[in-house]
Amino acid sequence: MVFNHDATDPLAVVTAPPPDETPEEKAAREEREAEAQRISNMIDEDIREERVTLKKQEQIVKILLLGQSESGKYFTFHFRMRFARDKWAQERASWRTVIQLNLVRSVNTILEALQREITDTEDTDDTMTFTDKHHLLRVRLRPLRGVESDLKRLLGARPDEVQEPLSPESPTISPRTSSEFFVRSWTWRSFLQASSPRNGDTQRRSIRHDGVNSHDITEVIAGCKNDIRDLWEDSTIQELLIRRRARLEDSASFFLDASERLTSRDYEPTDDDIVRARLRTLDIQEHELSVDEDGEAQTWKIYDVGGSRTQRNAWLPYFDQVNAVIFLAPVSCFDERLQEDPRVNRLEDSFILWKAICSSKLLSRTTLIIFLNKIDLLEKKIASGVMINRYLPSYADRPNETTSVVKYLRQKFKDTVKHNSPEPRMCHIYQTSVIDTKTTAQTLLSVRDGILREHLKKANLV
Repeated sequence: MVFNHDATDPLAVVTAPPPDETPEEKAAREEREAEAQRISNMIDEDIREERVTLKKQEQIVKILLLGQSESGKYFTFHFRMRFARDKWAQERASWRTVIQLNLVRSVNTILEALQREITDTEDTDDTMTFTDKHHLLRVRLRPLRGVESDLKRLLGARPDEVQEPLSPESPTISPRTSSEFFVRSWTWRSFLQASSPRNGDTQRRSIRHDGVNSHDITEVIAGCKNDIRDLWEDSTIQELLIRRRARLEDSASFFLDASERLTSRDYEPTDDDIVRARLRTLDIQEHELSVDEDGEAQTWKIYDVGGSRTQRNAWLPYFDQVNAVIFLAPVSCFDERLQEDPRVNRLEDSFILWKAICSSKLLSRTTLIIFLNKIDLLEKKIASGVMINRYLPSYADRPNETTSVVKYLRQKFKDTVKHNSPEPRMCHIYQTSVIDTKTTAQTLLSVRDGILREHLKKANLV
């Protein structure tokens, strides 16, 4: 066989088949060439797919939700309620266990305060008068100590991570001093998947984990319904809580006021219940939403990171290529201290965090949004007679009213942006209350529009 090629072309010489090639050699060569072509095509396809992926990633809006522990980062609930309604509806029933835990923890905290009062004042004249009714309530509500531990185990805590509630029979009783109960994000996701109703499943399924059964827990709680109500509505108990300065969680009064509804066997959580529920999770939680933009769905990814001091070193990797930072600053915490470090005022810590965010060069072109959160709690504190300037001397003689306090703090946050940002930029500030779902929904629409406008500008489309 004769091969025609241009001998003056060195490439033609190299690529030309040998003149004395046998049929077997030709078949082997063609097989090698076919394999090489297949690999080349795979590489080309991978490159094309990578380009498509990168283009999609450029279109994804990435939002980082930041703030100290207890700042109200459950704003992701509102985003998901508004922009991922179907998934949220499937998850809602799973929050029953968390809300039960919030209610039971509040009751046990009251019982511990009651026991401390009895123990500390046995040998003094300065004592409160408790009746047989109070002692009977202590006995009848005693099973809730074990229920609290069981609820934590049901949510995925290991036995060594479960803080056993203090026993009323303990010789010495002291306030809760150990770390707050938490679940790991992957454990929490597994629980949600296990407890969410299946398609077409109209019957409540009992959840079992680590030897604990949700049905048994619900039966015990339901059996304590009247006693929980009587304990919370008792005027002596209310006086006791003030006297002992018992620190109930922010939403404890909401759950205790609604205890008859929450302790029923057929209780189903509402959105209002869930946004008030407290559950501390470790690790980063990622939520993907489909946000409507002029009739077209756009993907948003919200990264909710832990807010405690030990978790903040995990923030930095998420600063890269973030479109917006939503910072939650609770305005009601001016008279509170960090749980991790009681020496530090929570409002001071919030400003330290905000300054660090504004100063970060990685976030220099990132849209900044502040939610001045927990306005409702600020109003309650001021209404109770708390003087702002006692805890915040720089507030001076300004009016001791909510509007004035919010205005003052708003300006302080704006000044921090102005003096610490690597380059001039806007900062959008909203005053919010996580429990006001209607107003928050309107705020989220404004936030959505603002983020989308900034996103388009950076993409050179506006």
